[in-house]
Amino acid sequence: MSVSAAPHTTSWRLARATAPAVRVLAGRRFFPLWAVVRHRGRVSGRALSVPVAVVATPDVFVINLPWGARTNWVRNVLAAGSCDLRWKGRTEHTDRPRIIDAAAARPYYSRPVWAMARTLFPADAWLLLHRTNP
Repeated sequence: MSVSAAPHTTSWRLARATAPAVRVLAGRRFFPLWAVVRHRGRVSGRALSVPVAVVATPDVFVINLPWGARTNWVRNVLAAGSCDLRWKGRTEHTDRPRIIDAAAARPYYSRPVWAMARTLFPADAWLLLHRTNP
């Protein structure tokens, strides 16, 4: 195994091990680190959802994309130009999705959360979503 493959393998294993708990807890009131992105399939038109790790500010949500910006759910959100996010027990409507890099994502994270995210879920892309709720 090469050194560059190790973080991806580690994050995949961690994601797989924690997926059942994350699916149950994501979007709930007392679990602000996890949210559920609700979107529509580009081709099927079906309502879909995916649990994600999220960092929130009063204006935006930033989602770490350890599997990259080409995953189907990210492409669905970008194509639609909006999605709903179930976060802290509320549904937040978002729009203007945009892929950003590490330099643009870093200011949204505290130092310890950035270190943890970069270690557990290394990524080269993040999804920036603008809140539209008042």
